[in-house]
Amino acid sequence: MDVFFHPDQLRHEPRFFLMRGQVVRHFEVPARAMALLEAVREAGLRVVAPTPVDQALLSTVHSPDYLAFLRDGYAAWRALPDAGEEIVPNIHPTPEMLAQGGRAGPGMVARAGWHLADTACAIGEHAWSAALAAAACAAAAAQRVLAGARAAYALTRPPGHHAYAARAGGHCYLNNAAIAAEALLRGGAARVAVLDIDVHHGNGTQGIFWERGDVLTVSVHGDPDGLYPWYVGRAEERGSGAGDGCNLNLPLPPGTEDGPWLAAIDTGIAAIRRFRPDALVLALGFDPSVEEPLGSLRIGDDGFARAARAAAALDLPTVITQEGGYAVAALGRLFGRFLAGWGG
Repeated sequence: MDVFFHPDQLRHEPRFFLMRGQVVRHFEVPARAMALLEAVREAGLRVVAPTPVDQALLSTVHSPDYLAFLRDGYAAWRALPDAGEEIVPNIHPTPEMLAQGGRAGPGMVARAGWHLADTACAIGEHAWSAALAAAACAAAAAQRVLAGARAAYALTRPPGHHAYAARAGGHCYLNNAAIAAEALLRGGAARVAVLDIDVHHGNGTQGIFWERGDVLTVSVHGDPDGLYPWYVGRAEERGSGAGDGCNLNLPLPPGTEDGPWLAAIDTGIAAIRRFRPDALVLALGFDPSVEEPLGSLRIGDDGFARAARAAAALDLPTVITQEGGYAVAALGRLFGRFLAGWGG
């Protein structure tokens, strides 16, 4: 299995993170990627630097105004009087504002609140280049799979599954899983399934494909009544229009251990088999781990090996995109267990 990674992904070092009213150290740090890279090399996997991502592919997933905000926003923000070192929103449009025709004007404070869903996705000097590099990894992994590889791993950092078409959130700027799915579709797949096993609901991926019938989105995650993203991720969310029935959420209560988690993954895999996709995107989070500081589940090392084995048994061309996992010291070990389950 080839691994795609670019050194620009290490330049992004967000600082501002708000947790229960306190500014704390950020969990989405470069050391996450370094730990996974070390594990990849110990496993003897080849690390490949991707070519730049096709802008037309990005535009199939994200809106032009949002991409322009990510690209140009930092310079405009820093030009404000007394601006902080990162773009952090201090207001978001409320449902009442939107119902009355609310829109973002040209001002950077307004644009920040419009395009950033929360304060967990601060934009610093290198956020855009890192997000672009991660998206390039996802696209390159898709191309490798289209060329005949059984699987390819995109070591995507920053992660992506909380990013909507026009909004960042939860450490995520560009939706790498959605970009991989679109690349597979553009490359000839008629139907693609996304299986997200991060501890947090893949709300951005759900939103992007909500009205699509050619992509099945399945998310196994902690119950949003007690975990980010709080407002969506419930079982009744099934998609709309052409996508009605093409979204499956499998929320789990706090403290869930390996057995029920793996049973939920099996339920998701059964749905994928019924959908009969041509390819799979596996959005891999290690934050269901019992060691995770930002999670609610209690999954042991062997759980990740068994989850990998179950996903591999689908026998589909598979792009694996890296999502969360913030217990840095555990990441290499967990990746090793996942890889053993996948079969190398």
